[in-house]
Amino acid sequence: MYLKVQPKQLVKHFEIEADIYEPQGISTLDAEASFITNDLLGSALTKSFSGKKGRVSFKPSLDQQRSCPTCTDSLLNGDFIITYDVNRESPANVQIVNGYFVHFFAPQGLPVVPKNVVFVIDVSGSMHGRKMEQTKDALLKILGDMKGEDYLNFILFSGDVITWKDDLVQATPENIEEARIFVKNIHDRGLTNINDGLLRGISMLNRAREEHRVPERSTSIIIMLTDGDANVGESRPEKIQENVRNAIGGKFPLYNLGFGNNLNYNFLESMALENHGLARRIYEDSDANLQLQGFYEEVANPLLTGVEVEYPENAIQDLTQNAYQHFYDGSEIVVAGRLLDEDMNNFKADVKGHGATNDLTFTEEVDMKEMEKALKEQDYIFGNYIERLWAYLTIEQLLEKRKNAHGEEKEKLTAQALDLSLKYHFVTPLTSMVVTKPEDNEDQTAIADKPGEGPVDTEAARSMAYLTSYQPPQNPYYYVDGDPHFIIQVPQKDDAICFNIDEDPGTVLRLIQDPITGLTVNGQIIGEKGGDSNSKTRKTYFGKLGIANAHMDFRMEVTPEKIALWNGAAQSTFTWLDTVTITQDGLSVTINRKKNMVISFGDGVTFMVVLHQVWKKHPVHQDFLGFYVVDSHRMSAQTHGLLGQFFQPFDFKVSDIHPGSDPTKPDATMVVKNHRLTVTRGSQKDYRKDVNIGTKVACWFVHNNGQGLIDGVHRDYIIPDLF
Repeated sequence: MYLKVQPKQLVKHFEIEADIYEPQGISTLDAEASFITNDLLGSALTKSFSGKKGRVSFKPSLDQQRSCPTCTDSLLNGDFIITYDVNRESPANVQIVNGYFVHFFAPQGLPVVPKNVVFVIDVSGSMHGRKMEQTKDALLKILGDMKGEDYLNFILFSGDVITWKDDLVQATPENIEEARIFVKNIHDRGLTNINDGLLRGISMLNRAREEHRVPERSTSIIIMLTDGDANVGESRPEKIQENVRNAIGGKFPLYNLGFGNNLNYNFLESMALENHGLARRIYEDSDANLQLQGFYEEVANPLLTGVEVEYPENAIQDLTQNAYQHFYDGSEIVVAGRLLDEDMNNFKADVKGHGATNDLTFTEEVDMKEMEKALKEQDYIFGNYIERLWAYLTIEQLLEKRKNAHGEEKEKLTAQALDLSLKYHFVTPLTSMVVTKPEDNEDQTAIADKPGEGPVDTEAARSMAYLTSYQPPQNPYYYVDGDPHFIIQVPQKDDAICFNIDEDPGTVLRLIQDPITGLTVNGQIIGEKGGDSNSKTRKTYFGKLGIANAHMDFRMEVTPEKIALWNGAAQSTFTWLDTVTITQDGLSVTINRKKNMVISFGDGVTFMVVLHQVWKKHPVHQDFLGFYVVDSHRMSAQTHGLLGQFFQPFDFKVSDIHPGSDPTKPDATMVVKNHRLTVTRGSQKDYRKDVNIGTKVACWFVHNNGQGLIDGVHRDYIIPDLF
């Protein structure tokens, strides 16, 4: 997924968010930006995936957007690229909904087809300095990745044309070493003769094929890099395009890389597209050598050539592109269309291509009734999802064809793309998006404010970030926070009971255990720095929490430093510096940077963990955690634990309220669970809304580790390990 980013100014609250849902499950997810260094990108980017869902968020601050520390112009000018893959049980997948179909094809495990590559490199004077050094660095890395069965050559163009070798040579270790020496000695000089440089490279590839200098089952590629416009020899863009088109004759693709902004990128893109390739802009102000390497890696491993996707005759219409010169490892072919007969019982698709050793045909057959049944179970599809994907692909391909069209043909393609864009509400180069302020909200700032930075307006942020706008619910709540103070709200009484547990650091306590839902929550106690051994004066806290769902084979370990998640043996690790949401079937985990996190197991079970941070050099205190049960109404009646036992309704009565040893905290008699206890009126803090100040919660304090209130004694809840 490529997103063009060009705000042309600093944006106070700039954010890109992408939510991904794939019914096959996501296997990899990555994101990069061509206009920003990896160091800056890392601090502005969050990405996560789990199961079928993934999320990417890019939120650069104002300082990160500046082109220099004191500049007022933005460096956000380029591509934001999201790449991901899915778990594949078969090479192809066909989905059919409401008369539209989409066909995904991405085979794996095929041998790589040998390639014949000519690099046509601009060495004119404008490439002097950093551009030339980055280009040489990238070429040296690319040489290290060449396979022994590949063939290659270099052509350098400035005012004239220089070739490394007269013909293509095999990528033997000896030739690769010689090529490295050649690349290291490349220097800039003179003007820019794009036409002759490209024609020399094309001629070399054509001659190698005609004279059988390269393997029969190999494929040819030409890659050109330039940073400017032609200014010597043939310099008319339209004539250069014509010469290149006639020379290639549709036999192999041309890939054009435009270095920087001082060039005619439309010319490079148009020339590449009409020769079955593509163009890519390389941004010199960031890691250009990595961009060059990254592009090469996209085309370095062809698995199939001459790919054709075939469907039953007279069964489909309005088909998107279904023929491709190459299929590269790591890419995906997507074809969509409309069915002429929506009542057909079976649908068959064949993908044919030439592999490294033989020709292959991949067949996918779909039972329409089984497909309809399966799609009903996949609630990610709502009505016209496949139809909109078909429209999107069709618009994209119409716009590509339009770039090389003229006269009536261009007008026709423009009209078709515009009609589809308006019908399906896509923003394209032919349409615009108008954003209006809701009439019932006069506070424009409330709409635009980005959550998580500075004061947060909860109404404005609610749709953006659940945690930052979280309000304590009306249903009962139970939590443990501080030293460790357990607070149990009893809704029937509009009151709360609290108690402490005093145990040695390192002790693990069972907080929640539900044998029906499979959920358990355990907490490990930590002490203060220095380790006060006096049980009457020492303070202890929860420094580690273990949350598990046995039915899902899911575990989570939370400490004040990091959050580790296990799905079976697969582990993901995050820190409290992340703002991230991890979702999968029946589970959602959201981390709010340096504040808190919410863990939801479906509808009806929600926990919150609050992070308490102290001054790192404090001589006594250290960071700790608070644990809150926000919603428990779907947990079973068999739930137990220091908190879990109170999820079911219970009653208590308080009488004989009288002054205690502290005049501000009266004592009373409480009858609860057939026990008569002496309790003291006090208060604790609820830190869900504000981790620094908290909200006071009045409660009746039960002494002696909750004895008489909890079932059994507190030592019954000590367990050996966190899981």
